[in-house]
Amino acid sequence: MSVLTPQMLGPLRLPLAWRRPLALLVLLMLAVLLLYRQTALGMVGIWWRSGTFTHAFLVPPIVLWLAWRRRSVVAGLTPRPVPWLVAPLALLGAAWLLADFATINAATQFLLVAMLVLLVPAVLGWTVTREMIFPLGFLFFCVPVGEFLLPQLMTWTAHFTVIALRLSGIPVYQEGLQFIIPSGQWSVVEACSGVRYLIASLMVGTLYAYLSYQTLRRRLAFIAFALALPLVANWARAYLIVMIGHLSGNTLAVGVDHLIYGWVFFGLVMLAMFVIGGRWAQPEAPLQPLTSEPSAGATVSPVMRPASTWLTAGALAAVLALPAAASAWLQQGSGAAVTGLTAVPPAQGWAVLDSIGSAPSWEPGFTGANAQVQEQFQQGTQPLVGLHLQYFRDQDYERKLVSSSNRVVPPESKQWAAVAQGQTAMELPSSSGRASVPLLTTQIRAAGLEASSSQRLLAWHVYWINGIPETREWRARLLGAWQRMTGRGDDAALVLVYTAQDDAAPQRLEQFMRQHWAAIDAELQRVRAQKSTGERS
Repeated sequence: MSVLTPQMLGPLRLPLAWRRPLALLVLLMLAVLLLYRQTALGMVGIWWRSGTFTHAFLVPPIVLWLAWRRRSVVAGLTPRPVPWLVAPLALLGAAWLLADFATINAATQFLLVAMLVLLVPAVLGWTVTREMIFPLGFLFFCVPVGEFLLPQLMTWTAHFTVIALRLSGIPVYQEGLQFIIPSGQWSVVEACSGVRYLIASLMVGTLYAYLSYQTLRRRLAFIAFALALPLVANWARAYLIVMIGHLSGNTLAVGVDHLIYGWVFFGLVMLAMFVIGGRWAQPEAPLQPLTSEPSAGATVSPVMRPASTWLTAGALAAVLALPAAASAWLQQGSGAAVTGLTAVPPAQGWAVLDSIGSAPSWEPGFTGANAQVQEQFQQGTQPLVGLHLQYFRDQDYERKLVSSSNRVVPPESKQWAAVAQGQTAMELPSSSGRASVPLLTTQIRAAGLEASSSQRLLAWHVYWINGIPETREWRARLLGAWQRMTGRGDDAALVLVYTAQDDAAPQRLEQFMRQHWAAIDAELQRVRAQKSTGERS
């Protein structure tokens, strides 16, 4: 029995049995990238503009290098196609189509990578795929996903920092992600969440575990360690930065050097992770070339012949092209502009203020609407109630109601901060009778904890999806996608009300919603019906 290590590998000629299937695989992968180029380019665009995912540029070259390392192992195998994998590829395409209509970037990108990966067993067979399972799995690090962890990671960082400061004998006043110590005010922002450290550490740790260990137990243990270490290290980093700033009178660890200290600290953490992991590293296992000679009584898939090559290629090309073609056809815009979104009339006992100058200088962080209306109502001498409507139609990836960038208070806002969030519901009248309408609640305050009298607001909002109120983002997206696929359009709206925060604020908003929801719903339904009338004409 002969064995080889990657260092012993010399030039290796492409076996004859590999030439046709390998060429077919490359052509099909290029076709997938061309057909789904918007998804692929969107993924690369996120790598380019987001520092959190810049490391993804290294993933494709690493995958090719990992596959090249095992070339001697699979060279003796005969590629044998698996035609029935056309069915799961079709399911992936259907799922991509639904995610595309829902404009869920991460889902479409994950499904695109899954289609590329599944092409390997479909064309080359399961035996070859088993030997390439790690490089193929590593390809999923191309998908820029993980920023949904930001709120939780920021909360954990703030809590740890405050606890550590109090244990250090420093008095702390905390509210949300901001806190005050005697030397100044600090806040946990996106850069302090540690999500960049976490995602980069997971990718590097997974690669290190594969190359340094031979048993699954040790690999999984090191990957878990690579996940836990950056979390704890980021908490310690945040605490140390605040302590350095506090002890230096806020002359160190603020501004640009704040970020510099963070990345230097992360580099030291990665070095420590490799040093610790190296103590239990295992010698590299020799590579044993495999052959496709069947054992006695074993059955194997047929070798790819010219006729089956074209048949398999045609079937795969058809199921891969159909979702992209369906998306291009079904996602044609309605062409009906949103016109006539008008102000909601005040209910009895309420008055509309002509000027918005006396209201709180706050607007929700939602952008991309086709039309919007902002009003302010007052009942007697009570505090003002603001109403904010935004209407969306023909949504796409850059302009949609439900997205990670559309928030009541954006995380990057320097004027306002979200203190707490929750949910409520109430029975409200509508054009079809009475309905239970869910509402998301957000407590907002002006930035600056030192001002005890700083402006505070209570906001309630709900997503209006083609006449159906919804608060869960994933359901709102899927509902909008399904209605668009079934020809009912993707009309959606944001309904948001807010008022000054006090003990009576919830009752004031509830009373406003009970008296105005029917008019709000009727106005949105009227704008939606205008599109249908325009299409029929």
